Order: sequence, then C-alpha cells, then structure tokens
Amino acid sequence: MKTATLTLMCSLALAGTAWAQTAGSANPSPIGTSGSKTAAETTSAAASTSADYRLAPGDKLRIDVYKDDKLSQSLQIRPDGKITMPLIGDLPAAGHTPIELRDSINSALKDYIANPVVTVIVVETTPQVIYVTGEVNKPGALPLVGRTSIVQAIAMAGGFTDFAKRKDVLIMRKTAKGMETLHFNYKETLDDGNRREPLALMPGDTIVVK
Repeated sequence: MKTATLTLMCSLALAGTAWAQTAGSANPSPIGTSGSKTAAETTSAAASTSADYRLAPGDKLRIDVYKDDKLSQSLQIRPDGKITMPLIGDLPAAGHTPIELRDSINSALKDYIANPVVTVIVVETTPQVIYVTGEVNKPGALPLVGRTSIVQAIAMAGGFTDFAKRKDVLIMRKTAKGMETLHFNYKETLDDGNRREPLALMPGDTIVVK
C-alpha cells in the first residue's frame, strides 16, 4: 500500500511540473522584450518608473530637513527650473528626479549641518506636455500621460507627411547640462529583427520631423 501511494504522489508531482512548463510556454515574451517578467519583476519595474519621475517647472514640493523647521518648507519650481532654499540659495530642480534633488540638497547642506537628513515629496505636478513639429499631420502640443514613446507620440500627431525624413527625427531635450539633441531612426523600429524599445519621452521634449 505504501509503495502504491508513493508511486501515485510521484506521478502527480511530475504531472504538475509538466503543466507548469506548458503554461509558461503558452505565454511568449511580448515583442520588444528579451524575456517574460514575473509578478515581482513587474512590481519592481512599476516602482522604478515611479522613482524615475522627472521634476518640471511648476511642480509643488515639500522639502523636510529633519529637526530643522526653518529649513523645512513648501515651495514651487520656478519657470527657470530652479528652487531657492535658505543657506543654499538657488538649486536646479527641473529635469531631476526627487531622489536626485534630495541628494543635491543633502550634499549642499553638509557645509552647514552635520549629517543632514532630507526628504523631498512631490505634492502636486503640473500637466506634462511634449511638442511635435515639422512634417507631421497634426503638429502641436500633446499631453504626456504615463510612459510614452516617440513612436506613440508620432502616431498621436497624426503620423508623418509624405515628405518626412523618417530616418532622422530630432528630439530636443532640456537637461540640467543644457539643451541636448537626440536622433531617432523611425525606420529601424519597423525592422522585424529589432528588439530595442523605442525612445521614451520626457516632459518638455520637442520632436522635430524634418
């Protein structure tokens, strides 16, 4: 009886393993990815996307410096992309993540406070937009909601005109180091062998289609 029971349990275990392998192969990786993601990886990716939010002019922040009510304050990022804090003065904020801004404030305060502990909270964000101009059917400003790729933005702008140079689309991006120009080859995205994710846009980006 014990031998029969053990044999049955082994059979059930092998059947369960085979079913799990079959279920996994029934869901191939999406196009553009190198493999499937587990639930934990998906959660981690969502957290990473949230942490990567880039501050923009008009965003309202709450900056807390532990045990220092005079330095702790609520403020808004100015149109020039900077904020002003006591002791520190002007500090670039737009284009940085909240974590990067926190680290910048923390570093600047070390000249005045021993081991400062800083927290940066985004209280309110301004509407995020991008701009598409040139040889597209509907040029103008577009709302940036969530993660948006350049391919999606071109589609939202009505697609290319017949005269568009699809191999060299420009992305004008303002960074902490100044204006940066990126180049994008739209035709590469149509290549069946291409598995790279299209360029993700940032608030304020201007797409120029020549």
